[in-house]
Amino acid sequence: MADPTRFLAARNNFSRFAGSGGSDGRSLGRAVSHYVGSSSGGARTAATRMGSARGAGGRLLGFLSDAVNRGTTEALRALNLGALAGRPIEEIFLGLADYVCPDGGSIDEGIARGAFIETITDLAGAGITDLDGLTADQMQTVFELYATNAIEARLCNDIGAKTITLPSDSREAERVQTRLHDFIRRAVADALATARTVATALTQDHVLAFVGRIYEQAFGILRIMGDVEAEAR
Repeated sequence: MADPTRFLAARNNFSRFAGSGGSDGRSLGRAVSHYVGSSSGGARTAATRMGSARGAGGRLLGFLSDAVNRGTTEALRALNLGALAGRPIEEIFLGLADYVCPDGGSIDEGIARGAFIETITDLAGAGITDLDGLTADQMQTVFELYATNAIEARLCNDIGAKTITLPSDSREAERVQTRLHDFIRRAVADALATARTVATALTQDHVLAFVGRIYEQAFGILRIMGDVEAEAR
């Protein structure tokens, strides 16, 4: 059985970070570093813990790659979702939800599905409003948003989000959540930037391995970033 106290150091440091209203970057760095290192057992194990979010990320990336290469209409028809063609992007993504992340009821599946729904709300802010004519850079941005949301949800669930009290001041609470989200997104963006494979050229057989590699690299970068932040003055 897993050590029930293995997330304690990460939880304590994150509690200090939250209690500071998002200003204690050193505690955030320690929390993330402990989470990836001692709590999860390293970047590879942390990536494995992503579970359903790995499969969901692979299906999302596979669909987006197909949309870039053959067009949105053909990509949707391949999934028997041709009726969604021409609809607003939010409707298309909501229609894709059961394909990308089937709702099985487990916490793991809930994390994957919740991250996907959060990604839909992030699309407009990222300037992605139309799947027709989707570019490779936009495809990467959508996957970056999803992977960031999935890692954030996994981390918060593991360290025990319900045991950490956010500041009562709504602006401070938002600053805590935004800083954590941005911290994780930087790592995911760096992992994608260093990936040698062009995502649009991936075959279905290689998409899942690519997604797993991105998660592993992102966790490795997160640990390095956490160590640097923990030592910052």
